[in-house]
Amino acid sequence: MTPETKLPKVGTTIFTVMSQLAMEHGAVNLGQGFPDFDVPQRLVQALDRAMREGKNQYAPMTGIPALRQAIAAKTERCYGHRPDADTEVTVTSGASEAIFAAVLAVVRPGDEVIVLDPCYDCYEPAIDLAGGRAVHVPLDPATFAPDWAAIRAAVSPRTRMLMINSPHNPSGAMFTRQDIEQLTELLEGTHMWLLSDEVYEHIVFDGARHESVLRYPQLRQRAFVVSSFGKTYHCTGWKVGYCIAPPALSTEFRKVHQYNTFCTFAPAQWAFAEMIEAEPAHYDELGAFYQAKRDHFREQLLTTRLRPLPVPGGYFQLVDYSDVSDLDDVAFCRWLTVEKGVAAIPLSPFYESAPAGQRLARLCFAKNAQTLDAAIERLQKL
Repeated sequence: MTPETKLPKVGTTIFTVMSQLAMEHGAVNLGQGFPDFDVPQRLVQALDRAMREGKNQYAPMTGIPALRQAIAAKTERCYGHRPDADTEVTVTSGASEAIFAAVLAVVRPGDEVIVLDPCYDCYEPAIDLAGGRAVHVPLDPATFAPDWAAIRAAVSPRTRMLMINSPHNPSGAMFTRQDIEQLTELLEGTHMWLLSDEVYEHIVFDGARHESVLRYPQLRQRAFVVSSFGKTYHCTGWKVGYCIAPPALSTEFRKVHQYNTFCTFAPAQWAFAEMIEAEPAHYDELGAFYQAKRDHFREQLLTTRLRPLPVPGGYFQLVDYSDVSDLDDVAFCRWLTVEKGVAAIPLSPFYESAPAGQRLARLCFAKNAQTLDAAIERLQKL
């Protein structure tokens, strides 16, 4: 017997497909978004110590108190708001788990959830599994800024949630203070919840400020705010993140979390608690660390036939390949991987309906210099 699928639009993710293709053909993998440099030494040592000290059994469902308190203090330091560590902070098995738990906590069958295209590919499956319907509103195709008139037009009596992402994956675009004002006005007087995906919160460039929803009382009182230790501390494979939400939302969130993963990798929680308190300079300096990579990579790309787009935040570089090929983006990225030895991610899988004629691919620059240099050497031959 074959079960009737609950996710008819879902296959293997484009990230898995391109990484597998890169492995098969010996390509430089600038596709999947993971750093290939070392995790901070203090974090590795703290993890080792936690395991050797026997901190290997179930953590509390919401996260160990030391980590939740460290997150609360860090949030106050960064955004001027200290969430209650006991009732508003929940440690999760990565940001993806937090996104699923938030959606499943409040979205009911028949509800609508507005997502802004291009958007990360785990959003819609979570909505589908909750019995909801994703309503796709395109971002500006040139700047990836929100079109607030279009978002307002998409709101209906069935709208339960709006999902936002800043800094944005895949474009790196960021919400401005004006966007926050428009968002606040949009939500005022409604029964809509907000899910703010802020996993790249510390990777912002050119002196910009990350406009976290947590800065704004009117927004945070109705929001799930999702963060990722993997993105901040170069350890995506540890799969640890967290969600900050007001007590009533956290209560519902935890009902889902406790029957999904129950708790998250315990030794890592002890390690992150120590790292946050001992080395705040790590996240303070993360933007400058990645800005140097962004700037160097952009200079290198200018020696190729690929045209780099602006990158305000995050660790992805969009490139326009119109001068290289007329292939659609999926075919181009496959050709680039197989024939030219550099793996990239096409943009169309991030859309319900990609703009006609768009010729963009995503490259990850969260790589060491040797990896980026090897990729550029191949891209210069296009």
